[in-house]
Amino acid sequence: MAQAPKPVSRLERRKTRTRQALIDAARAVLARQGMAEVSIQELTEAADVGFGSFYNHFGSKDELFHAAIADVLEEHGQLLDELTAGIEDPAEVFAASVRLTGRLADTHPQIARILTRTGLPYLSSDKGLAPRALRDIRHAMDAGRFRSGNPYVALAGAGGAMLGFLQLWIERPDRVDASAADELAEHLLRMYGMNHEEAHAIAHRPLPGG
Repeated sequence: MAQAPKPVSRLERRKTRTRQALIDAARAVLARQGMAEVSIQELTEAADVGFGSFYNHFGSKDELFHAAIADVLEEHGQLLDELTAGIEDPAEVFAASVRLTGRLADTHPQIARILTRTGLPYLSSDKGLAPRALRDIRHAMDAGRFRSGNPYVALAGAGGAMLGFLQLWIERPDRVDASAADELAEHLLRMYGMNHEEAHAIAHRPLPGG
């Protein structure tokens, strides 16, 4: 018989809350101004935790900011996994992920701002959209749905376009909207070799969770 999980102590719960409060404060800073000059004192005040507790969790501001970025990427990745779980066609999974990510500027503006401020290094991360997009591109290639020689080149094209699209929506929301995110997905599907009619149909299907 399996043993019941050991109860989490009050101290451990408090440490977890403090660590997350610091991460949340760093996320707010990243969304607002990127990794600009901000003191540890400002971060602990924003998190409403004692200054002395900072070094119980992080060795430096950079370590905290990297943890905050990882937190954002994991939230984004889990969101995509949950919403695309019922889709079988890897090409449609890819398109839905692009369309949902494109809408982040409206649905999850903090995530969108942090992704654009993080920039191209996001594409080599092992969290968030990049590894999932690479997985879906490879599956679509194996299934004959995409015709692309190097999946990493395909990922670079999609990732660069996605970051550019989010930046445009954040800075000039009068120029793009949710339908433009669908158009972007359609263009990417066609870039990977899908014909116009099928790419258009896939990129305009009802989105999961919509």
